[in-house]
Amino acid sequence: MNKIITTIIIVLFSAVAYAQKDVTKFLGIPVDGTKTEMKQQLIAKGFKPVAGQEYLKGEFNGNDVRVYIGTNNNKVYRIMVCDENLLNEADIIIRFNNLISQFEKNERYFTITENERIKTDEDISYEMNINNKRYEAAFYQSVDTTHMSDKIRDMILKKYNYTNEQFKSLEQEQKKKILDNAFSMTMDYLCKKTVWFMISETYGWYYITIYYDNNDNKANGEDL
Repeated sequence: MNKIITTIIIVLFSAVAYAQKDVTKFLGIPVDGTKTEMKQQLIAKGFKPVAGQEYLKGEFNGNDVRVYIGTNNNKVYRIMVCDENLLNEADIIIRFNNLISQFEKNERYFTITENERIKTDEDISYEMNINNKRYEAAFYQSVDTTHMSDKIRDMILKKYNYTNEQFKSLEQEQKKKILDNAFSMTMDYLCKKTVWFMISETYGWYYITIYYDNNDNKANGEDL
């Protein structure tokens, strides 16, 4: 065990370089910056503003969609993509299952849990309205692991208010207690670029909503 702890310490604290910002991307655009900047970049990609509306319209992954920009303290934390055309139950099941397959085949994404497909004979109207079931699937964009150890180290130092030199001077047992959080922090880092989607319903018709989330910009109760 001591060998493992020592190895982790060496990996996390031997380098001095800092990780560059690595955030979720939508069509290659970082989900970050101001709403105005994001809107301009979406327009450059071919999306069109709609007079009197907060969303933009365009085509994405072969479907007509509406694109909404979510912000927190004037920083973009989410791009929400909603199908423009509504589908019946049979067609939305096919669309949902196909979308899972597309994400699974895309090497830019990974998942930590198996996303369940919907059975073709499932009564999703009953399940959603009576049992309050949510049909959703979650994936994660691959992170840049070039400086991942630096980032995890910085997160640990910030959490415990240590400098790199102060951490190195701690006793082994003190370091071990602190590094007990290293695994969960690593998982948080690997899964920070979340892309998930769900079936939404309106008046008995259905559509897919996809969320591209930058978890670094999400509200964490700092305004409470």
